[in-house]
Amino acid sequence: MPSCLALIVAAGSGSRFGGDMPKQYLSLAGQPVLARTVAAFQNHPEVTAVRVVINPAHRDLYEEAVAGLDLLPPVAGGAARQDSVRNGLEAAAADGGYDLVLIHDAARPLVDAASISAVIKALAEVPAALAAASVSDTLKRADQDGAVAATVDRTALWRALTPQGFRFPDILKAHRDLAGQELTDDAAVAEKAGFPVRLVPTNPDNLKVTHAEDLARAEKIIMNDLGDVRVGHGYDVHKFTEGDHIVLCGLKVPHTHKLEGHSDADVGLHALTDAILGAISAGDIGSHFPPTDERWRGADSGKFLQHAASLVKAKGGAIAHCDITVICERPKVGPHREAMVARVADLLGIAPDRVSVKATTTEGLGFTGRREGIAAMATCTVRLPWPASKA
Repeated sequence: MPSCLALIVAAGSGSRFGGDMPKQYLSLAGQPVLARTVAAFQNHPEVTAVRVVINPAHRDLYEEAVAGLDLLPPVAGGAARQDSVRNGLEAAAADGGYDLVLIHDAARPLVDAASISAVIKALAEVPAALAAASVSDTLKRADQDGAVAATVDRTALWRALTPQGFRFPDILKAHRDLAGQELTDDAAVAEKAGFPVRLVPTNPDNLKVTHAEDLARAEKIIMNDLGDVRVGHGYDVHKFTEGDHIVLCGLKVPHTHKLEGHSDADVGLHALTDAILGAISAGDIGSHFPPTDERWRGADSGKFLQHAASLVKAKGGAIAHCDITVICERPKVGPHREAMVARVADLLGIAPDRVSVKATTTEGLGFTGRREGIAAMATCTVRLPWPASKA
């Protein structure tokens, strides 16, 4: 099998999308766009290695987005996309090169394995190939006033997508020879260099996130594919002991006592962690973080929650919603509710409107009514892809 590098181009600023954060680092169904894009290639059996071309100013965002993924060191991009790709190819050449290279936009997170395979297969017959979708809409050419000037024959028209695949030595030479041309994609570089490029019909859902509505559409596609809906439930209790604050739903809240526990005793996050683990049939919090293990003494329970979320991610799933109910007389949760929601959402990498935190009392009854401790219940809805046998 030929060696194959996947070169992911992520050096753009995403100015057309708007907002403070480049689109490739925004959350898409609980994961950064870039992480979903990279994972598609990293998990493909015909891809040898994956390298990302980034804007050096975004290095911290990059490291956070791809944490836990086994990638080659990133490469700094250039002034234009063509410069960025050439930088990535030169880095690959310095490492000894590859037989094939797939060049893919970071903002196309819905690329599927079949599209990747189809482009690679074509390279056994031609020096260049690109994923493409035929144009199905009627096309109009407008005049300078915005009126229809003509109807364009769409018969032989295709939309150029990525990945675009090449025999590595050929595209490296073409990029070197045509540096500074500012061509809009790598297939155009190959065309101008004079070698044939094959169109490979692929999944039209392989959209590019350019505007906010594209991100919403991509999330809808992902969630529609996650038809295995699971619901998990968690419950936890901790008693009060001497202290001056508690940790609840990831926040430090002043109080007359603290909660006793091996970790930080965050009863809300413990219940939610168990709910997530239950939804994916992965045991309970004690089986992952035993209270007898000194590593977890005084530990931030946010780490437990993120571990549970990472198990959902590893299954290709997404956390759709979570709901925490805190049961206590004091302290009052209301003044801290908004901050708690924001903290839980941040830990899980989901939107705040997918998190609910509320509180109730037991009207003075039971141990919570006697203010001996705090209890919490949590429910989590997780969406997973159906196993192949269920498809």
